[in-house]
Amino acid sequence: MFCVSFSILLRILKINYLDLKMEYISDRRKLIELAHYKMPYGKFKERYLIDLPEAYLTWFQRKGFPEGKLGEQMRTVLEIKINGLEGLIRKIREEFPLDTQ
Repeated sequence: MFCVSFSILLRILKINYLDLKMEYISDRRKLIELAHYKMPYGKFKERYLIDLPEAYLTWFQRKGFPEGKLGEQMRTVLEIKINGLEGLIRKIREEFPLDTQ
């Protein structure tokens, strides 16, 4: 029979809690960053990604998203738009301004 001391169990739970908390903080930062991310070039330069036309994002989906962070962000925005959640991202942008330090 497997026996674990109470202190070991508490340590394991604390580590799991901290991992979950850090993951939540990381996801929160990613959403805030996504809400403020702007298109760096092209026809829609300086427009927030969430405000790009869905047809434009779909075109990139067919032709291939850019490599790296921009491509990941554009992929995510397309999924958000397909599911009709743009309003949530706009609200995040309003309520959580980027640090200007």
